[in-house]
Amino acid sequence: MSEWIFPTLSEILSSETPESSQPASPALRQLRAEREWFSAIAALESLLKSTEGTLYSAPLPILSQPLPNLTAWTFTPNVLFSGFSFQLPGSNCETSDGETTNTLALFPGDPIASETFCLALTREFSLLMVLGEDSAKNPAFLFSFDPETIAKAWQLLRLRIVLMNPRQLQPLDRLYETFPPLEPNYKLITQFSHAVLSHLPDPIPEPEKRTIRDPRPLQTPAADVLKSADVELLQAIAHEVRTPLTTIRTLTRLLLKRRDLPADVIKRLEVIDRECSEQIDRFGLIFRAVEIETSATKISSLATTSLEEVLEQSIPRWQKQANQRNLTLDVILPQQIPSVMSDPTMLDQALTSLIERSARSLPAGSSIQVEVSLAGHQLKLQLQAQKDELPDQTHQMPLLKSLGQVLVFQPETGSLSLNLAVTKNIFQALGGKLIVRERPEQGEIYTLFLPLEPSKTASELTA
Repeated sequence: MSEWIFPTLSEILSSETPESSQPASPALRQLRAEREWFSAIAALESLLKSTEGTLYSAPLPILSQPLPNLTAWTFTPNVLFSGFSFQLPGSNCETSDGETTNTLALFPGDPIASETFCLALTREFSLLMVLGEDSAKNPAFLFSFDPETIAKAWQLLRLRIVLMNPRQLQPLDRLYETFPPLEPNYKLITQFSHAVLSHLPDPIPEPEKRTIRDPRPLQTPAADVLKSADVELLQAIAHEVRTPLTTIRTLTRLLLKRRDLPADVIKRLEVIDRECSEQIDRFGLIFRAVEIETSATKISSLATTSLEEVLEQSIPRWQKQANQRNLTLDVILPQQIPSVMSDPTMLDQALTSLIERSARSLPAGSSIQVEVSLAGHQLKLQLQAQKDELPDQTHQMPLLKSLGQVLVFQPETGSLSLNLAVTKNIFQALGGKLIVRERPEQGEIYTLFLPLEPSKTASELTA
């Protein structure tokens, strides 16, 4: 049991779940637990579409989109910001499109605030899922359909409601009476288990986890083998950075929905939101790069991707990044931008990484040009920098130090980024090919080729 007055949900579930006998480092256990958690969320969403009920989660909402037949509540740590208090005593935050987010406050220091959990109470089933720790304090994904366990979990959450959200106690008690814990149906449990397994990524055989293979020639780092310790460290760092930043960003966005904030506070919160998003994306890309470097398969599952939509979302963000460094960003686009075969989310992150890499090497007053054009059956995206130096000034390229076989470190700014070889592998996994041309005085020129959607040809697009 924890030293706090109430146990955690992990402690309730771990008492009925046998400890894993698989030897693994904490980083690998954490990675496995996270993958199981996200697979379970996908499986749960499919079950929730056909029933009605209520859902409790923390520290973030878990559904990709609201369901009209479901009431969702999110337990959120109580946070104090300088100058005003951000408290959520059962608040309802209304978004711009009228959607309501129900939030419940947790007391500062409550150990449940460090858990990621979901409690679903519906007419068809009851389910508790936790991304937490097993009885040996190892990272683990735990779940249960047992009504006694569900009832214990509700009592723990109800105690938090009594302490921090008393105004919400009566309506939430009525919801619990409407959707009480149910005896599980074995067919539903089987359906859920099969869905979890179907959403899990394909396992990588142990001998192949550390060896880079690909049917095409690879742009590999100096060595073809990544040390297991390096992999675990990078994955652990990526997780430890992204998790708190995601929580901060969520709380910030909840604050931004308030209508009583001064303009200067809103401006600062928007900066926090933007900085958190940039770092989350950066470490998400690092995490994905490690997976690619240690996987036997170098090509991701590609889908039709609207490059026009990717650029529409990305260009304003790139403009802000350039302005922050006193740089100019010029983007030249054709009248029609065809769809390509890639991964839109990763493509956005990888392109942003290239923009940042180029921007960090330039003195203030310089410019970056991005030009998109057709090149036969491919789409060509070229990024090049133009330095602007006064005659009596010289600009030295920033010093970059290698950190292992994946990252480079810039001591002047403390920034981390992927090294060039790994960056090329990322774009290869996205179906493209990145060519880099060195220019000693002006910096690097990046030329990316992406395959067009099979249904489109260059002749059709230029006709």
